[in-house]
Amino acid sequence: MSGIFIFSGTSEGRTLSKRLADAGADVHVRVATEYGAEVMGYDERIDVKVGSCGGAEGIANVIRENGYDTVIDATHPYALNITEHIKQACEATGAYYIRLKRSDSDTDSDRIVKVSTVQEAIDYLKDKEGNILASTGSKDIALYTQIPDYRERVTARVLSTMESVQKCAEYGFSGKNLICAQGPFSEETNYATLKQIDAKYLVTKDSGTAGGYEDKVRAAMRAGATVVLIERPKEEGSTYEEVLDILGKRLGLKMDKEIPSTKRIVNVIGIGMGEYGLTMTAKQRIDESDLVIGAKRMVETVAMGKEILEEYRSDEIIKYLRENPRYTNVSVLMSGDIGFYSGAKKLLEKLDRDEFEVRTEPGISSAVYLCSKVGTSWQDVYMTSAHGRPANLIGLSRTHAKVFTLLSEEDTVHAMAKEFIDYGMDVTITVGQDFGYDTEKVFSGKPEDVLKESFGKLCVALICNPSPVTSNPISIPDEEFTRGDAPMTKSEVRALSVAKLKLSDDSIIYDVGAGTGSVSIEMALVAVNGMVYAVEKEDPAADLIEENKIKFKAPNVQVIRGLAPEAMADLPAPTHAFIGGSSGNLKDIIKCLLDKNPDIRIVINSVTIETLEETTQVIREFGLVEEEITCINVSKARKLGKYHLMTAQNPVYIAVVRGR
Repeated sequence: MSGIFIFSGTSEGRTLSKRLADAGADVHVRVATEYGAEVMGYDERIDVKVGSCGGAEGIANVIRENGYDTVIDATHPYALNITEHIKQACEATGAYYIRLKRSDSDTDSDRIVKVSTVQEAIDYLKDKEGNILASTGSKDIALYTQIPDYRERVTARVLSTMESVQKCAEYGFSGKNLICAQGPFSEETNYATLKQIDAKYLVTKDSGTAGGYEDKVRAAMRAGATVVLIERPKEEGSTYEEVLDILGKRLGLKMDKEIPSTKRIVNVIGIGMGEYGLTMTAKQRIDESDLVIGAKRMVETVAMGKEILEEYRSDEIIKYLRENPRYTNVSVLMSGDIGFYSGAKKLLEKLDRDEFEVRTEPGISSAVYLCSKVGTSWQDVYMTSAHGRPANLIGLSRTHAKVFTLLSEEDTVHAMAKEFIDYGMDVTITVGQDFGYDTEKVFSGKPEDVLKESFGKLCVALICNPSPVTSNPISIPDEEFTRGDAPMTKSEVRALSVAKLKLSDDSIIYDVGAGTGSVSIEMALVAVNGMVYAVEKEDPAADLIEENKIKFKAPNVQVIRGLAPEAMADLPAPTHAFIGGSSGNLKDIIKCLLDKNPDIRIVINSVTIETLEETTQVIREFGLVEEEITCINVSKARKLGKYHLMTAQNPVYIAVVRGR
């Protein structure tokens, strides 16, 4: 079999070349520029040469000299001259010609209007308001005179030739409404031009990468302008899969869809606030990718001109990659930074390192961006997320001077502000909205001010408390609680009981027989990212718990009115339980707790000998692991004249057990 001659310089050509090499073919590639060689990458199995062959005759000579009988044209769709020269050379030499056509453009967006001709673009713009940047050249400049007030509204950008200038001047384009320059133009140049003339519309042809099309579209997205795109004619040729079938049948190669023997690259990239905040490395990796994957709002602005997949679910992304092995270099986009409440965590866990070469690239997180806008450091900020998940922002802000949180839509922002008002917290809230978009907004004020503002769908907040509480929450003085006639566990017993539970920051705890809620409150202040379910059968006592949770700023106490264990039936599985009163149902309560979590840790307080006896019976019956039973006797001094007399409280028995 003679060698296969490929004209490339595109990602499609690179993918095909490597696939042919995997199948054992003798692959020879010609690219026009050094950049084209960089796109191809190094592969010792593939011979890559740089430079022109010298038109159709030169290409024909190369084909004859090397005996190539199959030639593949994988050049850019707008490289019309080279495509015509390749065809002519194949006709002259009898070589079999295959055109690998590029997939249809993936630059769909709500702000891209596609038309077939310049006249169709004019017809679309006639009844629109706003300024227009016309970048379709001087050839069709006369058509723009059909637009009302075109002399004031339309700015033409044309080549800096005498002929172009004269033709534009003939139709009234001069002065500030005429830009003469040689393209292609960078994204920043396009953006600056659009902003300078306050353009609401950009008219352009799909000139491909070489013509700066992608830079134009990205600039328009940033500037908030609508792109009126004059589409290129549909390209003739064969798709990637069709080319594989043709080569397989023609050359007898095994061109099935097996995963290539070399690992495919998956770049997991944090895009920060969007395209203009990308790191240089991230931009380079996206540019080198065959496929870019991410949520619609990300790929719309970052992956212009690339093949895209709108997907954010890890399982679906991996499934697609396995079903489409032709993609050898893929970038998966994540908003913000990949290490801060990002979908990257789950994706990185699931990507098989034996199958993929995984590369990561950080981005600027929304927390860092917002702090920079406010002009404050972020090294002392507590970071959390209330985006689609519960977060105790009241409890966290109680003990931290600065708390940053991700939020969802406007309702979440207003609910947060209302909660701070309900709990009487004098905080300042700075809300950031739609970072990296035209609707970006930063608003700072008191919770009452935030309630009056409207916000978008993508919000974050920085909450500042000038007087955070930094003391240990254990052993709150008894007199600080609102008590009424409900029973209350005294501070010394309460402190020891909570300590014996060995709570974590995110524990899920039942307080059975909660009384005034004193134990519930202290447990909630310890497990600030957890939840305490205070089960209480007496309504007056339950009302006191509601009062105390507001007083001590503990929204992670949820009052459950009813008798245990029936009232516990629908609650989530607990990690810990405190039983201060069982109403004679201790056995059934323990059984319910063990059914929900066989590993649960329980502290049972007993004031009477009968309750202690019931506790020991339950320990034996259920085979609980008994860590300890402690009897605590507390005596507190009271003043009588110039003397202090000790007054004894009832002894309390504290049993510490666990399921296993």
